[in-house]
Amino acid sequence: MIFPFPSKDRHVSTLHLHAVGLKKTYRKGRSLEVPVLHGVDFSVSQGEMVAIVGASGSGKSTLLHLLGLLDSPDSGHIYLRGERIDHLPDRKRDHLRNEAFGFVFQSYHLMPELTALENVLMPHLIRLSPWGWFSRKKELKKEAAAWLDRVGLGHRAKHKPSELSGGEMQRAAIARALAGNPQMILADEPTGNLDAETGASVMRLLRDLNRERGLTMMVVTHDLNVARQADRIVRLNHGLVETYVPGLAA
Repeated sequence: MIFPFPSKDRHVSTLHLHAVGLKKTYRKGRSLEVPVLHGVDFSVSQGEMVAIVGASGSGKSTLLHLLGLLDSPDSGHIYLRGERIDHLPDRKRDHLRNEAFGFVFQSYHLMPELTALENVLMPHLIRLSPWGWFSRKKELKKEAAAWLDRVGLGHRAKHKPSELSGGEMQRAAIARALAGNPQMILADEPTGNLDAETGASVMRLLRDLNRERGLTMMVVTHDLNVARQADRIVRLNHGLVETYVPGLAA
C-alpha cells in the first residue's frame, strides 16, 4: 500500500501534521451507524500544499475536520510538530484550533451584519480579552486592512457580505483565516460555490500565499483541476487512502 506521506525529493524540513490510524463512525438515532474513516494514515510537511480528493461520502471533509480539531476520531492519533493533539482537553483544543489553524469553507461563513473588515477581525475578537482587543485595536485593524488588500478586497473593506460577489466573499474568508497568523490553512471545497473562472482565481490566490509565506495547506476538493495545483494529491475511497499522486503542481 502507498501511504500519503510527503515525497522524499520535496525540500521540507519537518513533518507539520501527522495522523495515524484515524477511524470515525457517525451515529444516527439509537442504532444506525455510518462508518466514514476506516484507519487513515496521513502526513503533510511544513510549507506543503496537499489536495484531498474522492467521491462524495468518501470521508474527505471528515478527515479535514479531524485534522483541524473540529471533531474527534473514534481511534487513532494526530500529531502537530511531533506533539499529540487529538487527546487534549476541550479548552486546550479550542485554544490550539484558534491559534494553529485557519479555516476556509465552501459556504464562506461570514457574519452577515459585519463588514468585510470586521469579519477579518473576528479571530482576534475571539482570541483576545476585552482589554487585549482595545489595547491593540488600531494595530489589528491596520493588519486586517492589509490582508484585505493582499486578497484584492481593499476597496471593499466597508461592504457587508450581501454586497459582495461569491468570489469576493471567499476572498474575505481567506483573509479572515490568515488574520490570526495560523500555522496552516484547511480549506473545505473552497471553490465549490464558485464558477470555474472565479474558482481558479481563488485557487491561484491560495497557491500564491502558500509559496510566498510557506504556509502549509490542505484543500479538500472534488475538482481534479483544482487538485492539480497542489504539490500532492491524496485520494480517499470509501474511508480509506487509495493512493496519492505526487508531482502534479501547476
